[in-house]
Amino acid sequence: MKAYKNPDFLDSPDARLLRIVSEYVEPASRFAHHDIEDTIVFMGSARIAGGEGALDTGQSLDNGDPEVTHQRKMAAYYDACRDLAFRLTQWSKDLPQDHRRFVICSGGGPGIMEAANRGASDAAGINVGLGISLPNEQENNPYITRELSLEFHYFFMRKFWFAYLAKAVILFPGGFGTLDELFEILTLVQTGKVRKHLPLVLFGSDYWNRVINFEALIDYGTISRKDLDLFLLTDSVDEAFTYLTVQLSRYGVKEPGATL
Repeated sequence: MKAYKNPDFLDSPDARLLRIVSEYVEPASRFAHHDIEDTIVFMGSARIAGGEGALDTGQSLDNGDPEVTHQRKMAAYYDACRDLAFRLTQWSKDLPQDHRRFVICSGGGPGIMEAANRGASDAAGINVGLGISLPNEQENNPYITRELSLEFHYFFMRKFWFAYLAKAVILFPGGFGTLDELFEILTLVQTGKVRKHLPLVLFGSDYWNRVINFEALIDYGTISRKDLDLFLLTDSVDEAFTYLTVQLSRYGVKEPGATL
């Protein structure tokens, strides 16, 4: 049996480097085949339901139940994400480019990730899902363009593709994974490891101001006041859309292709 067809070898620790390289080469081949030059990345919680999934059957919208109120508030993030992805897809499709530009990309799962892919699909736009295999298995959501629904084993290779293709990143409320992605992107931008202009939007000011005490970081001297200029904090789909399209028109359109 040839080594590259031997599953026992390919699944062994000795072939780990080959598996890592595969998670670079195979996605690169897919993106090239589908003329994907760059992306707009949406990140956020897999646990936020929207639309018909936001409330349990039989719950009244007006019964004053705090849990219902909370679910409705979180569902609003799903709806905002879907709307923003829809509008950005429409905008990108109108650009006079031969290749597909600023394609919506998510982590492939449910919740906010689903909302992003769903919004792009609503606008008849091709879109990407970078899924990850986890112990509690979850399939990629059904709104991803089938040929661009990927699954990764290595988190760091998945995050590479988020950062490498991105020309903008929007972060909705999320848990450990979203926070990990936020701080990695912020660190890359702050330290200049990302050389491209990369606009960042944090959507949901109440959530982000409660979860991350940016003022405390400034008070302790661990970040500077100007570091807050690395991102836009907003609750408005209109403001996020205007900010992103202005930034992308000024910087991203002139610099096609993936780059760090």
